[in-house]
Amino acid sequence: MKRRWLFADQLGPHFLDSPGQPVLLVESKAVFRRRAFHRQKAHLVLSALRHRAADGDDVRLVRTETYREAVTEPLSVCHPTSRAARAFVQNLPDVEMLPPRGFVTAPQDFVSWADGRKHLRMEDFYRFARQHHGVLMDGGEPAGSRWNYDADNREPPPARLDVPAPPPIVEDEIDQEVRADLDRWERDEGIEFVGRDGPRLFPATRREALARLRHFVQHRLPTFGPYEDAMLAGDPFLAHSMLSAPINLGLLDPVEVIERAESAYRAGEAPLNSVEGFVRQILGWRDFIWHLYWYFEPTYRAANELRARKELPKWFASLNAEAVEARCLSDVLAGVRDRGWVHHIPRLMVLGNYAMQRGWRPGAVADWLHRCFVDGYEWVMTANVVGMSQFADGGRMSTKPYAAGGAYINRMSDYCGGCRYDPKVRVGENACPYTAGYWHFLARHEDALRGNHRLRQPLQGLRRLTDLDALVEQEDARGSRAP
Repeated sequence: MKRRWLFADQLGPHFLDSPGQPVLLVESKAVFRRRAFHRQKAHLVLSALRHRAADGDDVRLVRTETYREAVTEPLSVCHPTSRAARAFVQNLPDVEMLPPRGFVTAPQDFVSWADGRKHLRMEDFYRFARQHHGVLMDGGEPAGSRWNYDADNREPPPARLDVPAPPPIVEDEIDQEVRADLDRWERDEGIEFVGRDGPRLFPATRREALARLRHFVQHRLPTFGPYEDAMLAGDPFLAHSMLSAPINLGLLDPVEVIERAESAYRAGEAPLNSVEGFVRQILGWRDFIWHLYWYFEPTYRAANELRARKELPKWFASLNAEAVEARCLSDVLAGVRDRGWVHHIPRLMVLGNYAMQRGWRPGAVADWLHRCFVDGYEWVMTANVVGMSQFADGGRMSTKPYAAGGAYINRMSDYCGGCRYDPKVRVGENACPYTAGYWHFLARHEDALRGNHRLRQPLQGLRRLTDLDALVEQEDARGSRAP
């Protein structure tokens, strides 16, 4: 049996053909020389690789400068998760590339579904995938007779969400070794990272990942649904699973995650709205985004229909939360700095929303999210950021720009109460940068967005603003300053 080369995001047993298959792992320092990743992301990936190397009788870990140096024998490898890695593998002699694993829907099934469609929408794919894989289905009908429980899952945050904390991560000697190596790389070799070091917060082993999965399904999934879109300054995790990082490392198979969530619903241990919302994140968004990465042309990442050309300002790129007075953005940026993770609503409606309002280059935003988030990969961020968050593809995979003013953040969080800015004010000393930024965005792109029926009402409201000229002048003057 050929030795199976496992990339650092293919570390679970479902990437092997049998439990005893020989394994090659490669730890390439060149990856970290090329780009400044979040320190905690680098720690998590290296810890996961080294823990996997310690977990098996015939596992060979090669620490080298480049991947090519480590490939010295015939190997098999599952389809990599980036175009660059795939091209690299295809050019290696004696390396057999297998179909992708770690996702639910096969590429050929997605292509059959997608071909001929004018618009690719996640909700349409999600319903197809539910039927195709028999997930949350009762015969030919969706469980509960509804496909989507979004309307039940948009509750504003409670004052406090009383759910048990996930099992803590206990670092070991491997983590100590990783931390010492990263310190040495920074000190002696000029390798740079962003963000702060800190205790490892996410699973680096299959055992840790399974413990987190069991705990989530039993203790946090029942509360997940109603508050999945809410934000609390004092509770960044709420009832979220925090499983995206171990799933994207390959420590958990998304099929087993979905099966456990559905089993909880069938056993009466979790309500349907929570289970459906969670399944939609994995079988819906995660699979959809993965397939779009390969289905769209390689140049999709450079899409920029709104001609957003500004570079990320230094305060944002360096995670300087103290430079920001807007409470929501400061807190979320600090969360990225301190944890390398915030959940999907701060990503989309605080970070992505602000970037789109300010006209930052979509590719730069995607690269920043890729490097700064522990669960970020090129395939994760390309369509998520370029298409959904920044609307840079002109609507190929989303129906409207996810632009919103301070009213949305005020409704879905507790940020605005303690902020120097007023979400109801758009011009003046107390003007909320999101409220003002929202109208400024619409004013700049009115011609490009006029044909979007979902923006008809906001664009009509734009024409009724009596202070639009003053607002535009104010936001032009703000430029790249921290709000």
